[in-house]
Amino acid sequence: MKYTIVDQTTCIACGACSVHAPDLFDYNDEGSAYSMLDQNSGNAPIPAPFESDALDAEQACPSLSIKIADHPFQGDPLKYEHH
Repeated sequence: MKYTIVDQTTCIACGACSVHAPDLFDYNDEGSAYSMLDQNSGNAPIPAPFESDALDAEQACPSLSIKIADHPFQGDPLKYEHH
């Protein structure tokens, strides 16, 4: 299973994620993208039919704000970043 979250501190609201994965991503009132699966906590698995859309959105994101991992993010988009 794969999980996704949006780093809202780097999101530039370009629209790429909602174009590539409209069933997964939307925008909040502040204009930042978020994962609709779980209000951007990164804990709900991406449904299998949408995994390729999520990967397309991750690759299309110019600010690298979409994160995808094999484990839940527990609300932290940088949880699996290598520092």
